[in-house]
Order: sequence, then structure tokens, then C-alpha cells
Amino acid sequence: MPMYLALFLTFLRIGAFTIGGGYAMLPLIEREVVGRGWINKEDFYDLFTVAQTMPGIFAVNIAIFVGYKLKGIPGSVVCVLGSILPSFLIILTIALFFTQIKDNVWVEKIFKGLRPAVVALIVVPCITLAQSVGLTWKTVIISIVAALLIWLLGVSPIYIIIMAAAGGLVYGLRIKRD
Repeated sequence: MPMYLALFLTFLRIGAFTIGGGYAMLPLIEREVVGRGWINKEDFYDLFTVAQTMPGIFAVNIAIFVGYKLKGIPGSVVCVLGSILPSFLIILTIALFFTQIKDNVWVEKIFKGLRPAVVALIVVPCITLAQSVGLTWKTVIISIVAALLIWLLGVSPIYIIIMAAAGGLVYGLRIKRD
């Protein structure tokens, strides 16, 4: 099967069977692209990190980066189309029938039942990523402090990212060199 078709079908399947957004897609994307040997695990986590920091929809960002890494700009286009096409068609279908299902008790129960599964799909890649990057107590404390600053004090995540980048730069240039 040609690589472009394989990429399109892979991201089409991921986009069609993932509920919960980009982070819920992450374990499926990892299993597909790392499992097939298209990208090694370290490169995948680097792409994941960059995709997280870029503006826009995470699922689209990771599809762009994976496609570009594998096949350049055409690969990016193929992966993005594969990942967004199912959502677009599903939302279009829901919009056509929305007035008939908006107050349906069964639809509400289905969505309530999906919530725990979505949480699990988001937690699993976080744990996997934490294990693969070799977290230390220092980095865990930094993560907790950053989360508390955002949650309790309302500090903008943009400032946290800027402070983390500056701290990493200082650490890399000054402290680690010594």
C-alpha cells in the first residue's frame, strides 16, 4: 500500500474512533506510528511536545507534525485530512438531526457514559509520557507548582511557558555546563 494511502487511512481510523479530542487520540496515534516503525518513540514525544505548545487544535497539530516528519508537506495534508474528515462528517450529520435529538434522554446517557473512558484516554498518555522522559522529583515539583499557579492563582499558561523556557535555557547554558 502506498505510504500516502496508509497515512490517510491510519489518521482516518484514528479520527473516526476517538472521542474526547486530541489528547484522547494520543495513545492511538502513538500505537499506530511508533508501532509501525514510522517514527521512533523519542521523536514521537518530541513531536508531541512541540504540537502541545503550538496554537491550534492539538490533534491537527500532531497530525501535521507526524505527516511532515514522514512525507513533508504532502504528508501533512494527508494526515490532517484523515484526522479531521470523520469529525467534520459526524458533526455535519448531528447538525442535520440536532433538533430531533437535542432533548433525547438516551443521547444524554450515552455522553455521560463516555466521560470516564475519555478521562482514561487522556490520563494514559500522560503517564506514558512521564515514564518515558525520566521524570525526577525536581521536574514533578516544577509541574505541580506550575499547575497550582495556573489553577489557584490564575497565572496565564503563557507566562508559565515563558518562565519554563527561560529556566531551561538558563539551566542548559549556565548550571548544566558547570
